[in-house]
Amino acid sequence: MAEESLRVCQFEEIPSPREFISQIESRNIPAVFKGCVKNWKAFSLWDPSSGGLDYLLERVGSSMVDAMLSRSAPVFYGDIRGHERVQLPFSTFIGYCNENIQKPRRDCEVSSESERHELEGSDTKQGSMLFGDALQQIYLAQVPIMSIENEERVQLGTLREDIQRPAFLETKELASINLWMNNAHSRSSTHYDPHQNVLCVVAGCKQVVLWPPSASPFLYPMPLYGEASNHSAVNLEKPDLSIHPRAEQSMEYSQKVILHAGDALFIPEGWFHQVDSEDLTIAVNFWWRSDLMSGMSEHMDAYYLRLLLRRLTDKQMNRVLGKSIAGASTSERHTIEQHNNGQADYCYNGSDKNCAPEDSKANVIREKLMLHELEPPTLKALQELVSLVHDRVNVADQSERVDSTSTKGSAFREKHEHVNCMKANLSCLENDPVACVLSNLHPLALQNVFLAMACMKLVILIQHNFPRTLEALMLHLLSPVAAEVLTRKFDEMDQLTPEEDRNKFYEVFYGAFDDQCAAMDTILSGKECFARQAFQNVLDQYLGICFDGPKPSV
Repeated sequence: MAEESLRVCQFEEIPSPREFISQIESRNIPAVFKGCVKNWKAFSLWDPSSGGLDYLLERVGSSMVDAMLSRSAPVFYGDIRGHERVQLPFSTFIGYCNENIQKPRRDCEVSSESERHELEGSDTKQGSMLFGDALQQIYLAQVPIMSIENEERVQLGTLREDIQRPAFLETKELASINLWMNNAHSRSSTHYDPHQNVLCVVAGCKQVVLWPPSASPFLYPMPLYGEASNHSAVNLEKPDLSIHPRAEQSMEYSQKVILHAGDALFIPEGWFHQVDSEDLTIAVNFWWRSDLMSGMSEHMDAYYLRLLLRRLTDKQMNRVLGKSIAGASTSERHTIEQHNNGQADYCYNGSDKNCAPEDSKANVIREKLMLHELEPPTLKALQELVSLVHDRVNVADQSERVDSTSTKGSAFREKHEHVNCMKANLSCLENDPVACVLSNLHPLALQNVFLAMACMKLVILIQHNFPRTLEALMLHLLSPVAAEVLTRKFDEMDQLTPEEDRNKFYEVFYGAFDDQCAAMDTILSGKECFARQAFQNVLDQYLGICFDGPKPSV
């Protein structure tokens, strides 16, 4: 189902221009306006059931119009290989419409000989000679009534007297007004428009299925370099899932609206839509450029593209991390924040603030005893991390001192960095035990865990000759996902602690490493590896889908 925040709105009363801009257009959500165009002259004058075709024939019958002749009717695909534009008198198309109306009677053999003779002498006969059996494949699509960009292309300007822009568009600088008319049932292929759009049904009925721009991965837009780049490559009625596997989920993101004569629909730019029109439907649409596109300077394109890709990458990263980065327990957080007038105590909840680890035996023993003062969730997290280090670092590495400056240590880091990059497939956070432990701790609780580890290093080395737990954790077990979680926790931690305490914490934290630069490099390399994979996933999802076939290398 489509997200609730993206649901199509419906209005019984026509909004003011200010209300439309502030409450509808700014949200980029489609909206239906019931009875919006019933006050148009066209609503009664163009009605086929009351002589509307004769009226149009009299007004613009001699005008030459561009019609779409499709080889795939009743579906009219945007791909130029599936149709061609042909010029014909508007009167010829009116003849097709009349023939389609009278066809049921002829099929029942109730039409008179004179009626048949009249049809044979009409423009329809001329059209049949031109197009053969293609009468059902003709569609008037986007025939200009008004165009700012190309006034010479305006073919039905006379009809502008019969319509009026909806009141809520009074302040808009319109790019074009177009006529859409079909003589038989037709369907547009799924596509989006690069303009803001209000579609007004004058006669007949249309069904419109809508997808938000975020559904693009499921609709497989055509290649950006092609003529039909704004159209979907998928036959949504019978999708070939071997070619377009994501299309199976496309309808979960769709919404359907029915527009009757007199109704209007606002379709924001970038929203995919598929339009079904019943027999003999007449519609008019208004296009205008959005404020965003109107105000975008060409020299800023590269910047906005980078900004957009970064935003999509960040969203991809947040999707991987999900909601799993939770805070500490309420009691633990209260203890941390309330001690020392709300300032973080980086020496384990209630200890002397000046008890940073030193190489004196008294301080080492005192800090060892302070482990008992950690809140239970923090102590449990500390035990889990220590256990993970001891379980995963192999016995050979445990029996010798981890020297990050040695050749062997450097090779070890390179090996693990390679392994970590291979792990950066953005799998669920829950699949990474280290990242899971880090994410579930409040930043200040995590600070205490690291400080405890730094102190444990001294205690354990003196009494048990164990490995350097914190150093081993960072250099051996920190995956790209865990590195991303860790750096985010550091950012939160920095916001919660005064500068002096921050400096003391990082002095203790990085003091656990023989080579502090190597430690920083390991963390940043993991973070960049995570971001690089997230970026690649974004390219695959949002850019690669624009190509029908093998994806281009980036």
